[in-house]
Amino acid sequence: MSTLLITADAVITGPADRVTADGAVLVDSGVVVAVGASAGLDASTDPRVPRLRCPGATVLPGLVDCHVHLTFDAGPDPIGAVAAADPAELSAAMADRARQLLAAGVTTVRDLGDRDDLTLALRAAVSAGTVAGPRIVAATAPLTSRGGHCGFLGGEVSTDDDIRAQIARNAAAGADLIKVMASGGALTPGGPRMWEPQFTPAQLSLIVREATRHGLPVAAHAHGTETIAHCVDAGVRTIEHCSWRTAEGITYDPAITSRIVDNDVAVCRCVSGDWELFLSQMGPERARAMAEVIKEMRKAGVRFIAGTDAGVPGARFGDYVGMLEFFASLGFENSEILDMATTDAAHALGLRDTGTLAPGMRADLIVVDGDPRTDLAALRRVRHVLTPAHPTPA
Repeated sequence: MSTLLITADAVITGPADRVTADGAVLVDSGVVVAVGASAGLDASTDPRVPRLRCPGATVLPGLVDCHVHLTFDAGPDPIGAVAAADPAELSAAMADRARQLLAAGVTTVRDLGDRDDLTLALRAAVSAGTVAGPRIVAATAPLTSRGGHCGFLGGEVSTDDDIRAQIARNAAAGADLIKVMASGGALTPGGPRMWEPQFTPAQLSLIVREATRHGLPVAAHAHGTETIAHCVDAGVRTIEHCSWRTAEGITYDPAITSRIVDNDVAVCRCVSGDWELFLSQMGPERARAMAEVIKEMRKAGVRFIAGTDAGVPGARFGDYVGMLEFFASLGFENSEILDMATTDAAHALGLRDTGTLAPGMRADLIVVDGDPRTDLAALRRVRHVLTPAHPTPA
């Protein structure tokens, strides 16, 4: 029987301020049927329906990781590990990483760059229930300049015709969105520096227009302050990293932030669980400047979404909560952080069937020991995970 009634001390239906104490969730065939007080739902539900009683626990929407790379291994040489890997071995490794994410309570991931469309095959296997993993929203090969950031993934383009052809190829393969490496990055030796643009404003606008023509949103990797502005003006849906880099250091522009807010562009800061080590390597002055910029963006009303960049060096697939704890260290309230990981993430990804618990929504949910509204570490104590592909509590 695929019907199940789950009861717990609290049910966070989403956003995080919407909570049912002594609540229950009734699911059937991978869909939420009802949410309410446990006493009422218990009494009205057929006694033959199995009950999953979870005293001392909280039920909440499954977590969303908006930025992962399932083809990367989080080791010191991701380029070598991806470029030289046997496709069958790489596919098996990706399936294991998907299982790690699911075990951590992540029920949806957005993969922002893979090799040979391997993520699409994994997406199909997860949907079919043959591999345990989160729902996958896949970008396939990211657009980048010749010799540019992550060019080894196969998305190098130069001309407008190249751009049109690569977007058409990704769309035909089954991509859910288009990823563009709008600026350089630290991962690719010899490529443009992090603050240097890889595309002109006209090219970025073309990328968004072409993606829209295929019914796809655009996520933009953008470190440089100038590039961030160009991405907002072009109409991208999300900005990844958004670290406000220039040759001189961090140069924050509140006017650009205002346009980010006005255009409802979400920002994924891509913070991994090893953020304390990362900050120490940055040095106290740069780390303080980065933190102050994030606080200024928060004050301005920027919609932050949760993403770990899992797969790049040091960003482990099983440590989702470490990223959330970074925002807590900056003074974000637990309720804000939970929304970043659920309702706001789903909104930014254009997913209308997940991120909240309500009748008709996908049964993407987790059960954790304790209450993450008061203790964020409760998210590390995952007791059960349900998804439509795996409706039996794990």
